[in-house]
Amino acid sequence: MGRSYRTRPKKLGGKLKLIRIRLGLTQPEMIEKLSVKDEPLYPSSISEYERGKREPPLLVLLKYARLAGVSTDVLIDDKLKLE
Repeated sequence: MGRSYRTRPKKLGGKLKLIRIRLGLTQPEMIEKLSVKDEPLYPSSISEYERGKREPPLLVLLKYARLAGVSTDVLIDDKLKLE
């Protein structure tokens, strides 16, 4: 048995990078804002999220949404724009 395929949001990485840039934060500063207990983050993690190489854990995604003042739907749904 292999892993089942699921559709991944194509615009998520760009939206996460846009949030960080709009907040005027560096990757290390973003890590401080996103700190979640038991979820160690590194600049390479942020970089991979922003390039679409990895998806952030759900709690980290929720933190991104709260920092941006949007629902997680806006981040996940490629049809919705980050205003």
